Amino acid sequence: MIVASVILSLAADARASMNDLSIVVGNKNYSSWSLRAWLALKQTGAPFKEIVIPLDRSDTKEKLRAHSPSERVPVLKHGGEIIWESLAIAEYLAELFPAAKLWPSQASARAIARAVSSEIHAGFVALRTHMPMDVRGRYPGKGRGHGVDKDIDRVAGLWRECRNRFGSGGDYLFGPFTIADAMYAPVVSRFITYDVALDDIGAAYRDAVWRWPAMQEWAKSASDEPWVIAQAVI
Repeated sequence: MIVASVILSLAADARASMNDLSIVVGNKNYSSWSLRAWLALKQTGAPFKEIVIPLDRSDTKEKLRAHSPSERVPVLKHGGEIIWESLAIAEYLAELFPAAKLWPSQASARAIARAVSSEIHAGFVALRTHMPMDVRGRYPGKGRGHGVDKDIDRVAGLWRECRNRFGSGGDYLFGPFTIADAMYAPVVSRFITYDVALDDIGAAYRDAVWRWPAMQEWAKSASDEPWVIAQAVI
């Protein structure tokens, strides 16, 4: 009887811990890194509290300092743990919620998913610089600064390779949703904003991600935000 009570108590503590999740994000219209972590968290199905801090305002740094050691978004809070970087948040969630299968189960697919996630995490500077994320904006033909076309070609090639090699089980890069899709979701948004032409495989993938209910929920929130950040669209 005592053992059973202890097990039930531990199970209750675990459930409470799983529910003790919150995420701090920036403006949904502009914060691409926030979108990545938020989508991964959303995919777990776990309840969470959301804290939105408007960026590029006089009090932004002060508000961020209360949540983030880096004074940047996103930040995941889980009990006493604070994780303040998008890919680290996604990895943490993959371990915390193994049933969500945030990485592919097959070893080679998982390695490639991590590789393409790391590539978008660290690269594509021209694309990010000249085509800043603006979910509700539409700027067809704009944003074609130096190096952007090369970045677009690389992204399209990655999408094509992943879909051809691993995508037979669903609409996303590795079939079902993975962290890799969360990492490229802001690129999908950019390609819609700037009306980037893609091949059939890329266009189908773009449309699948854009139609994804969690992505549409984010986009709806972005469209409802009152805040505007002036950005130079080159």
